Amino acid sequence: MADNAQRVLRHATLDRLGHWLFAVSMFILLATGFLPVLGVNFEWVTWHWSTGLVLLVLLGLHVWRAWVKTGLKRIWFGLSDVKLSIAGLSDPAAKPGKYSPAQKLMHLGVTVLTLATLLTGLIMMAKVDTPLWERDPYLLDAGTWGFIYVIHGFAAMMLVTTVLLHIYFALRPEKRLYLKSIFGGYLTREELEAHHDATQWQGDRIE
Repeated sequence: MADNAQRVLRHATLDRLGHWLFAVSMFILLATGFLPVLGVNFEWVTWHWSTGLVLLVLLGLHVWRAWVKTGLKRIWFGLSDVKLSIAGLSDPAAKPGKYSPAQKLMHLGVTVLTLATLLTGLIMMAKVDTPLWERDPYLLDAGTWGFIYVIHGFAAMMLVTTVLLHIYFALRPEKRLYLKSIFGGYLTREELEAHHDATQWQGDRIE
């Protein structure tokens, strides 16, 4: 295990906690959303919408923390990432900052799909009895409900694929340094120098 003089902080404790709370919430939502379709019958509705609200709160806290702590620019895929990807085709020495273009694209995809499911899910809660209100299935017309169901279902299925891809790449031998860092928080200095440009690792502690 590297000592403090040979490591770089990649994920702070709160960020790691947020990641795993996101993961648990996402698995509960996917399980309660798809298992009944596969014939596994249980009281899933309350678990589904209440976990969705938890995920909404976690997302709000995550955005607020990211905005206050580091700003959102470093995680958003942009023109510089396109240039880096093109450069990497001819120059293997081209390295990203904290996040690679592929990681930024994954983050963007999860963000769009999660927002799509959350926003449509909030609207669909009009059809569910909760302690705060009684269901109103006639809030929207049938065609509008159908459109909302399609968006919700499609985004949920795409999230299944995205989550599986995320797990697959996290388990690949050359990517396990990132899996290790989401548990322990750190990369070694050797890992940093091999995979990242330290001059672009702004705002995080390098010890």
